[in-house]
Amino acid sequence: MKENLVIVESPAKAKTIEKFLGDDYRVMSSYGHIRDLKKKSFSIDEQTFEPQYEIPADKAKLVAELKKKAAEAKVVWLASDEDREGEAISWHLSEVLGLNTESTRRIVFHEITKNAILEAIEHPRTIDLNLVNAQQARRVLDRIVGFKLSPLLWRKVKPALSAGRVQSVAVRLIVEKEREVNAFKGDSYFRLTALFQLPETGDEMKAELNHRFATREEAQAFLERCKDAEFSISNITTKPIKRSPFPPFTTSTLQQEAAHKLGFTVAQTMSIAQRLYESGRITYMRTDSVNLSSLCLNASKKVIAEQMGEEYVKTRNYHTSAKGAQEAHEAIRPTYMEQSEIEATPQEKRLYDLIWKRTIASQMADAELEKTTVTISINANRLSLNGSDDYFVANGEVVKFDGFRKVYRDDNDSDNDNDSENPILPSLTTGLTLGVASISATQRYSMRPARYNEASLVHKLEELGIGRPSTYASTITTIQQREYVSKSDKPGEQLPSEVMTLKGGQIKHSTHKMVIGAERGRLVPTDTGTVVNDFLQEFFPEIMDYNFTADVEKDFDEIAEGKKVWEEVIKDFYNRFNPLVEKSVNTKSEHRVGERILGSDPKTGKQVSVKIGRFGPVAQIGVSDDKEKPRFAQLKKTQSLETITLDEALELFQLPRELGEFEGKMVTIGAGKYGPYVQHDGKYVSIPKTEDPLTMGIDQAVLLIEQKRKEEAEKHMRVFPEDPDMEILRGRFGAYLLYKEKNYHLSKAQQAEAMTITYEELLAVVEAQDSKPQTTTRRRFAKK
Repeated sequence: MKENLVIVESPAKAKTIEKFLGDDYRVMSSYGHIRDLKKKSFSIDEQTFEPQYEIPADKAKLVAELKKKAAEAKVVWLASDEDREGEAISWHLSEVLGLNTESTRRIVFHEITKNAILEAIEHPRTIDLNLVNAQQARRVLDRIVGFKLSPLLWRKVKPALSAGRVQSVAVRLIVEKEREVNAFKGDSYFRLTALFQLPETGDEMKAELNHRFATREEAQAFLERCKDAEFSISNITTKPIKRSPFPPFTTSTLQQEAAHKLGFTVAQTMSIAQRLYESGRITYMRTDSVNLSSLCLNASKKVIAEQMGEEYVKTRNYHTSAKGAQEAHEAIRPTYMEQSEIEATPQEKRLYDLIWKRTIASQMADAELEKTTVTISINANRLSLNGSDDYFVANGEVVKFDGFRKVYRDDNDSDNDNDSENPILPSLTTGLTLGVASISATQRYSMRPARYNEASLVHKLEELGIGRPSTYASTITTIQQREYVSKSDKPGEQLPSEVMTLKGGQIKHSTHKMVIGAERGRLVPTDTGTVVNDFLQEFFPEIMDYNFTADVEKDFDEIAEGKKVWEEVIKDFYNRFNPLVEKSVNTKSEHRVGERILGSDPKTGKQVSVKIGRFGPVAQIGVSDDKEKPRFAQLKKTQSLETITLDEALELFQLPRELGEFEGKMVTIGAGKYGPYVQHDGKYVSIPKTEDPLTMGIDQAVLLIEQKRKEEAEKHMRVFPEDPDMEILRGRFGAYLLYKEKNYHLSKAQQAEAMTITYEELLAVVEAQDSKPQTTTRRRFAKK
């Protein structure tokens, strides 16, 4: 019998730790939390705010096994992660397993290495109830917000919606950015660039005018004056520049850099980092700290000196500036700095390489550059515009010592030191007269604000102090799963760009097309997300306030530090929040939340509006008080409630459309309350969201019809000649029994034998399930 039981969260972590401990240790996994708030009830006492926990059915067997092994062990070691969530897991384990405090040890470590595990065993501690209470406060507050607001959204907007404290504020950021983009009015301008030649060598040098012109006429007038002008170097300044490396990664900076450099989503990054941590490759990946241990500093110094030379070494101690840094106490770094490469999956290798390079670079010398700025004066009569002198500027940059850039480039660095913006300049002297190869005036357009991608949203959330970096991945995933936000590519706008080029004393004109505002992988609010955001901002401005959300995080920090009592923080919030819920429940509006009146139908004179329907955004002709029922049409994927026009809405009512005949029967496209469909021979096929019902042709419709027939044929697995009421069908979750128009569940063993199971055995299934008492469920709504 093993005397020591070590409990961790994940089986992968358990497997790694087991290698480092002796035969007297058994390592088991709790597979995350073993209990939580009940899913289908509020689970919080509205007087004391005490949470009511339950052990999920799928964890019952595991808990029983853990209890058994804990009772057999002399010492139980709780080794969950060292953040608040991990502390709560250990506390729940202690409570559920009924552990004796004298024989229970809490151990923490920020890397899974033999030394770290043995060191933790040598220095155990007790469970930190302040950290547990901080996690409990977050869980309770989020349950209050979600459980009280969600039924309101079902009533006011549409069924099956939900709201969350941090998620709702993240959606607000995205909605406001979209409105900023839509309100943007861009202007065009002309950028002047010149290609100068040195008189003796013929070397060329690119330069740009010190200002831009607002109109074509101003740019052309300038080029006219340059025809007879002389250009000479009036000033040369050279100054040294030092660039320092960034600190090693925190959770937030790793998420952002992995998105920029590797194209990973935030959720991808955290999943891969989790695997690297659990396999002992990197330190704990949920951290606000930029500190590095002395062990890492010494190892990095040795690696840099051996691989690059002593001149590249510069040991740096970074300090965490993030308020309320509450996670681990060290930055994300490799556990063994001498391992620049690892054997792993391609994705794991790429993320590890990024972490290793960032860590090593943080301990390397500054990059030393020399920047040269050349001012080129224009000698011509009346060439001065707007009362200020015009001149061209050329910039050059030379790397004197690459330093940390030998291994790591930030986003502001070019892949090539001598890029087109900062090339190496030829040898120059003040007063030198230059020849002109060409001067070009190119039309450009001011850029509208960029929509958020996952990386920039993470940056904004952290900047505002909203949520925690460890929760950003789940927040971004949740708002997309709830269809409040979608990730999409924007094609941009194609605009004409005029180019006027002065060459050989002649000005030539040309025009080409340019695309501006094209974006990939950007977060865009859906109509549902926009309507929910506006509703919450109207009735719950405090919940949606950026400062409130950040202040709540500070409250959690103070609870974790033992400075505040968690129940008092929740009580204060609840007393302000609950009256707002009551008020919004009883508020009645003439129009549905989010409804927008566009005008009248010219044919019938009836009102035309758009709103969120049960199955998404719809246009509506007529109102419920009319004698005739209102007509509905779903909006196209590219349309939104905020920007659709009356004419565009009326076009949606062109359905039904007849496409032609197939097998002697007419194929029609129509629209119903569940969305657009293809109708043929009395049967209906839903049209996917990716297809436009207004442009779909007969060939596409026939493909859908044939695909539906194939699915139907595959669905019918087996019939029984002795009883036409009985049939085995294939469903989403496997085979099931249909008997007298009622569905019956088949076990996995019965599903495996679906083609051989006897009629008598299936009758027994029917009898057994019919004899069970019927259960009913009802939807919960907020109290009036």
